[in-house]
Amino acid sequence: MNILLIEDEKKIAQFVTKALTEVGHEVVSILRGDEGLTAATTKPYDIIILDLALPGVDGIEILRAVRERSISTPVLILTARGSKDDRIQGLDEGADDYLPKPFAMEELIARVHALTRRVGAQKSPILRMADLVLNETTRDVFRSGTKLYLSIREYGLLNFLMHNPGRAFTRTELCEHVWKSALDDETNAVDVYIQRLRRKVDEDFPVKLIQTIRNIGYMMQETSVEAPVATAA
Repeated sequence: MNILLIEDEKKIAQFVTKALTEVGHEVVSILRGDEGLTAATTKPYDIIILDLALPGVDGIEILRAVRERSISTPVLILTARGSKDDRIQGLDEGADDYLPKPFAMEELIARVHALTRRVGAQKSPILRMADLVLNETTRDVFRSGTKLYLSIREYGLLNFLMHNPGRAFTRTELCEHVWKSALDDETNAVDVYIQRLRRKVDEDFPVKLIQTIRNIGYMMQETSVEAPVATAA
């Protein structure tokens, strides 16, 4: 799993990162709340481990911002604030679990894996946006009931964007997540495949789903091509 850890105590962050890495996860560790807020709301993660007392932006503010943006990533609060009121506030704001400090590393790992199983059990193989339907089991894609025939890379790009609706990604980020590469010369390929996807997904339909975000990159969103921040150019 790709885990975002927002924890300002450097030693704890190092220990947690090491433990989770040793059991096979990838961990992005951030020490400041303002930087953690940016990461949590602009990049996809499987789980967010979040401290509450952070410099820059408080953990509750980060949690609130994540849920206000309809980001459903499971959030595990990890904090020294162990009072009942703190736990209730965190859960009310949308946290999925709460682990007070000090804690046993084995328990943290167990809770992370429990959250993963819970999300996996609830996950549907069907992705939908407007009248676009993608079946991850059969890899079939339909728009208004018409089957679309996509190449492997077209499917991979569409699948990733549909998993992250309303979130803009740079060409480099799309290369990293879809192409599994960060080579600069491959970013041009993103434009090529976006153009091909648009011909198949959007060209014959009044509602455009693949949006260009000026000076950033691309995202999937059900909106008009005349929207001020998103165009299909």
